[in-house]
Amino acid sequence: MVRGVDGGWLGVLTPRRAAVIGHPVGHSLSPVLHRAAYAALGLPHTYEAIDVPDGGAPGLLAGLDAGWLGLSVTMPHKHAVLEAADVVEPLARTVGAANTVLVTASGPHRLLVAANTDVHGAAEALREVRPAGTPPARTAVVLGAGGTAAAVLAALAELGVTTPVVCVRSQARAAGLLQAAHRMGVDVTLRRFDHAADLIADADLVVQTAVAGAADPVAAELATVLGERRLRPGQTLLDVIYDPWPTALAAVWSGAGGAVAPGSLMLLHQAAEQVRLMTGLPAPVDAMRAALEAATRA
Repeated sequence: MVRGVDGGWLGVLTPRRAAVIGHPVGHSLSPVLHRAAYAALGLPHTYEAIDVPDGGAPGLLAGLDAGWLGLSVTMPHKHAVLEAADVVEPLARTVGAANTVLVTASGPHRLLVAANTDVHGAAEALREVRPAGTPPARTAVVLGAGGTAAAVLAALAELGVTTPVVCVRSQARAAGLLQAAHRMGVDVTLRRFDHAADLIADADLVVQTAVAGAADPVAAELATVLGERRLRPGQTLLDVIYDPWPTALAAVWSGAGGAVAPGSLMLLHQAAEQVRLMTGLPAPVDAMRAALEAATRA
């Protein structure tokens, strides 16, 4: 038995499956978060991690039936699922990537819906750690130009920042990001990665989306740029990396008095939104947070 959003009993539910797909995927904390949510909500559903090699997502999606709730999607499949889904939600289409597939069922028939909750996760992580009473952010710098960066641009636009600077290691690889920015009405300025330290020292919001270790040279340069200087109240960094933690950039930033949101916080909030979409129930964020903290301490 499970309670609905109005407190009434919904009755006995049929167990359904959910999973995270990626390659590699063994490190994913999504099973920890979703299983904690199901337990707190009293739901009988299961959640697993499935390693799906690059190119294998369309075949897996084709085999999903009405016994599935949906999928969490990580690299390298965030683009492929857009084409394999029956319906793509507007935000996912705008961003150009989906991290969620919902299976909607009616009798024996099913419809696959691609969605993006990374935008929600990034925006909520920044909102949570930015000090109360801080003036609205006006400037932002994003490190990296991949699919996560595109979701971050949408999150920044939601927070009122529509003219971010994006620091990239290769401008040739930023074409997809620029196209996504155009679709969402965001005016991006590209800068080189090795110029990032000077830019982020003065930014209201900084989001690091590159792979683990890529921003370490930026952190070293930032330490030199800042010297003994303290960051302004409200200057906030979101580093999407959560293992290892803290990253070199997060350590320098927090050491200079800046607010820091770890990647695990973005992971929590995007997973909470997935739970809401898949189950139709408000996500038990406190229970999910406790499970995540226990897993990252282990």
